[in-house]
Amino acid sequence: MKSIIKLSDISRLYRIGTETIHALRSISAEIFQNEYVAMMGPSGSGKSTLMNIIGCLDTPSNGKYILNGTEVSQMTDNELAEVRNKEIGFIFQTFNLLPRSTALENVALPLVYAGISKAERTERAFKALEDVGLGDRVKHRPNELSGGQRQRVAVARALVNNPSIILADEPTGNLDSKTSEEIMALFNEIHSKGNTIIVVTHEEEIAMHAHRIVRLKDGLVESDNKNDNIRKTAFEYKE
Repeated sequence: MKSIIKLSDISRLYRIGTETIHALRSISAEIFQNEYVAMMGPSGSGKSTLMNIIGCLDTPSNGKYILNGTEVSQMTDNELAEVRNKEIGFIFQTFNLLPRSTALENVALPLVYAGISKAERTERAFKALEDVGLGDRVKHRPNELSGGQRQRVAVARALVNNPSIILADEPTGNLDSKTSEEIMALFNEIHSKGNTIIVVTHEEEIAMHAHRIVRLKDGLVESDNKNDNIRKTAFEYKE
């Protein structure tokens, strides 16, 4: 299997006044192509900091991060921006949709930054929305959609550039349990198509959908184990 993410002795310090906060102490881990990994831990365990480093939104204080064979610290700002736009699809707890834009416009946004023509942007964004069961909601704005539908728009936006890695930070945190199951079933579907998925969560039942669970505590890896009791849910389009 091809290694996509390799973290070696990653630490992250924050200085607040005279105090030094050790968000990550010494994290080493490797994630392979088409793996489905959950990163679990209580608040303050370092999981969101680690997610930001993996997503090239933050840089480690020490250690080495190799993404698809390239050491991230050697990349220029432009190269990092390109990686964030093309290699990685981000899904957030708060959806991060533009309120005045339609579902189609929200999904097409990464393609604008990638310099894709308007006709192709529209075609690809529409296809991505169809793939998540929202082909009939393309002109709706976020306030006209349910929480689950908004998260599906966010998933479509994350997928529109065909990224190799999907990073999801508490993707069901703002959803009820039934809608959460629908979103996790959608993740199973995405994983079956070959994407590498990393989900950050503090919820055990969400982590159980992943094939491997990495548990963090106090900025360290507490355990890293294969999940032998994977939760399976079939994705059905429900409005």
